[in-house]
Amino acid sequence: MSDQRARIAKYVSATPGVHFSALVRELDLAPGQVQYHLRTLRRKQGVAEEHLYGKTHYYPLAYDDRERRVLALLRRETARDVLASLLKHGSARPAAVAEDLDIARSTLEWQLDRLVEQNVVEKRYDSQGRVRLELANRSETARLMGDVVPSLPARMADRFVRLTDRLLDDVAGTEPTDE
Repeated sequence: MSDQRARIAKYVSATPGVHFSALVRELDLAPGQVQYHLRTLRRKQGVAEEHLYGKTHYYPLAYDDRERRVLALLRRETARDVLASLLKHGSARPAAVAEDLDIARSTLEWQLDRLVEQNVVEKRYDSQGRVRLELANRSETARLMGDVVPSLPARMADRFVRLTDRLLDDVAGTEPTDE
């Protein structure tokens, strides 16, 4: 195995769910070089590839399909923060999660759509007919969360989105509803 291919394989193993552009940026390699080595690693069963919500993520083969999708979502800071909040509180109303994380409700709902679609979070109704959020598999989520340490550029991009959402909500004068 070439030195660069070994480097890529080692990085994928250490950062499961890493997306292509992060590999290029973090390893300071040309995109074509990374593509070539990833293609060889996939062909030789060295890494798995998953496409989710516009990004291609790479994993060691030890992760199954469901774990790969959860890890891809955990690579996004806001989704990870939502899951951490639900791990901490157990069950919560969407307004409480948005307030806890200081994010716009629209941002929370965008993340929840993906988390619910991938069966990571469930929306349930309480006795008063209000929505409550719960983790679908608390122990799996906690275990996989330990496998994700986000890069500084990824955190900065997520924080920029949060700031933009907050500014747009302030300009529009929208107030989150208590759902």
